[in-house]
Amino acid sequence: MILKNIKAMLVGFGLLLLIWQLVSTFGGYNQALFPPPLLVVEALFEMIRNGSIITHIEISFFRFFSGYFLAVTIAILLGLLVGQLPAVWRVLDPVVQVLRPVSPIAWSPFIVLWFGIGNMPAIIIIFIAAFFPVLLSTVSAVKKVDAMYLRVAANFEMTHSERMWKIIFPAAFPMIANGLHMALGSAWIFLVAGEMVGAQSGLGFLIVDARNALSLDVVMASIIIIGLLGLLLDQAIRLFEGWVARIWGGQIAIK
Repeated sequence: MILKNIKAMLVGFGLLLLIWQLVSTFGGYNQALFPPPLLVVEALFEMIRNGSIITHIEISFFRFFSGYFLAVTIAILLGLLVGQLPAVWRVLDPVVQVLRPVSPIAWSPFIVLWFGIGNMPAIIIIFIAAFFPVLLSTVSAVKKVDAMYLRVAANFEMTHSERMWKIIFPAAFPMIANGLHMALGSAWIFLVAGEMVGAQSGLGFLIVDARNALSLDVVMASIIIIGLLGLLLDQAIRLFEGWVARIWGGQIAIK
């Protein structure tokens, strides 16, 4: 199965490269404005050789994981709490539904004013992008926990803490994992946008800096790196979802 997926992926990338080369060759575009694959590969190898791309990736990963894990932790804890308090969620839900559709970039003028430039604006934007998908999936998952599990917990005279971590959380987590997947993709997209408006380093800044210098081969190489890293993150979260399904996808053991 894995081998088939790899073959399909290679075929897809091969077709993309072929179309790219054909458009570059026969489209009549200036190579400076639409760099062909070979120029982009040369730019990529140069960034690898001088180490600049590694530095930008490390900085971007630091911002991404800081914002993402902070959002996931707070959203899951809050979702587990309010998911069991329908009256509280009825008050919070309209507020969440108003804030959720607002792009994190819309907050960037305030974020830059409040937190300055550097790591924090990007981390805050990533936090906002990841927070709402995880919160909503957690609340929905808690509401859908089988009532039979809760009756069993009552029969065992479990405390609220025991019921939370031995019953509700394991039963809800397979659905929460789907929210983690959606949040990861959203957060990675807004990482680049956040680094374009409030940072002096990272992959997003690299694109802006190269654009200003009219080095579109570097811009294209950076875009490819962002896409490949996003693919790796997506595959990693898929493996995590599979592990969750195997561990908590079936019945819950009461210990």
